[in-house]
Amino acid sequence: MRTRCSSCCSERRGSQQIQGLQHKEAVTTAERQDIPFGAATSYVHLEKLCEGSCATVDKGISRINSQVVALKVIKLEAEEGVPFTAIREASLLKCLKHANIVLLHDIIQTKETLTFVFEYMHTDLAQYMGQHPGGLHSCNVMLFMFQLLRGLAYIHQQHILHRDLKPQNLLISCLGELKLADFGLACAQSIPRQTYSSEVVTLWYRPPDVLLGATAYSSDIDIWSAGCIFVEMIQGQPIFAATSGTHEQLEKIWAVLGVPTEDTWPGLSKLPSYNPELVASRRPQRLRVICDRMSRVPAAENLASRMLTAFPRGRISAQDALLHSFFSPLPPQLYQVPAESSVRRIDLATKR
Repeated sequence: MRTRCSSCCSERRGSQQIQGLQHKEAVTTAERQDIPFGAATSYVHLEKLCEGSCATVDKGISRINSQVVALKVIKLEAEEGVPFTAIREASLLKCLKHANIVLLHDIIQTKETLTFVFEYMHTDLAQYMGQHPGGLHSCNVMLFMFQLLRGLAYIHQQHILHRDLKPQNLLISCLGELKLADFGLACAQSIPRQTYSSEVVTLWYRPPDVLLGATAYSSDIDIWSAGCIFVEMIQGQPIFAATSGTHEQLEKIWAVLGVPTEDTWPGLSKLPSYNPELVASRRPQRLRVICDRMSRVPAAENLASRMLTAFPRGRISAQDALLHSFFSPLPPQLYQVPAESSVRRIDLATKR
């Protein structure tokens, strides 16, 4: 789990020091008692990482195995019970076992709280980019993007949509491992396809079809968000950063991609919020013109363009994106790593 809360939380950090006595006490307690999983007494809360109106995240340690963990404590309202988003997140994460998906260790429920016990992660991508302004090194972009797409390919193969990809929901370990987190808005796809809510995905990372009210989306919703994150890692700032709502967000997208038509986007005119009178005709621009650092990273513009396509069905899949030439400098052994193993165990100095 990351060291900052999800969107419901405003950051409030506690002390960053971990007392060795607390670790020793936790181990000693575990040796003296037979403490089960699923019990509040199984974990020692070390420090508060962040706090919000509906949840807090603490850094903790297991009294069972001395493992450092992140404790997401959700406050329960007596009349409302467990929030549906929490139920959904728990049910999905229990079924997902992949090195690029945050690991849920344990769940603890009392009358007042529901606590998710996650693996502890050093930071998240938003914090990491904030510590490295002006865009990340191309090697880091490549490695983070490979892991992001690897995690996406896995959940999409499991017919699960994340629906809230953003830098804050991508956790990074001290070893450079990237993991998808915050599955509170995720959903399982049904066959045949059903309609879903259009009130998903943080505005800057929301695709144009969803902005126009589409509810019959698929894995392409996550691909758009990942494309936005890809460009942001390279350029050092969001590519579509509206401040006043949906209309401005669409304007920023059309300013780069050009205004679509029925010829370029079949079915566009049937979307609930489509109104051709609100949008002036614009021609598409090269991404490297908008994001100058894009030209310095071989094949990055092509991959980003295939992810940031207005027509949903025209977007590249996560699995195909992993095979894009952008990743050709990476060692081929990465593609052979088992799902539950980290790609960081491969010697990245070995080139193709």
